[in-house]
Amino acid sequence: MNEIVAQRLNAIDARIRERTDRPVTVIAVTKAFGVDAVRAAVAAGCRDIGENYAQELIDKMREYGGHDRPTVHFIGRLQSNKVKMLAPVVDVWQSVARTSLVDEIARRAPGARIFVQVNATGEADKGGCDPGLVPELVETARTRGLRVDGLMVVGPTDGDRQRPAAAFATVAALAREVGVHELSMGMSDDLDLALDAGSTMVRIGSAIFGGRPPTR
Repeated sequence: MNEIVAQRLNAIDARIRERTDRPVTVIAVTKAFGVDAVRAAVAAGCRDIGENYAQELIDKMREYGGHDRPTVHFIGRLQSNKVKMLAPVVDVWQSVARTSLVDEIARRAPGARIFVQVNATGEADKGGCDPGLVPELVETARTRGLRVDGLMVVGPTDGDRQRPAAAFATVAALAREVGVHELSMGMSDDLDLALDAGSTMVRIGSAIFGGRPPTR
């Protein structure tokens, strides 16, 4: 696995360099893969991993151990009652979309790094807050002592390339409005569009690890 993951990460890096010369962080999304996927990504030089499910992440990090641990981004839908159990293993909370989550993270992980997730597509199955509520939520997080690194968005997945481009442009404009510099936008299928819109952080799973095994 290590050699294949390293080759695929190099290919992702080449795609990024073709589109931009700004620094872009690759988050290796290890959802549904075992701890060996995390180890392979770290061995290949990827220092950031993304996870979607609370218990899976906790179990995986327990098995991984404390040596050379990567930066862990929680990128899935987040429930307030999961924050306490996640706080010891999450470094960056990327799916913060409501005040109750801000309050719970501030309580359980004071000063934590967060991203406000934006629903820029209007799709009910996508997490995130309405774009019009982003400035207020960012300000609330800051007043609670949290570090708002940036905004996160999940693009539409219906194959219409105009829709993700528009969603990414909306979130990039919001980031400028609220004064944050990181943009977590783009996955395996819409990476190029996200980079063109200014993404500084991409969440890549299948292009690194291949097709996922069946999930819960």
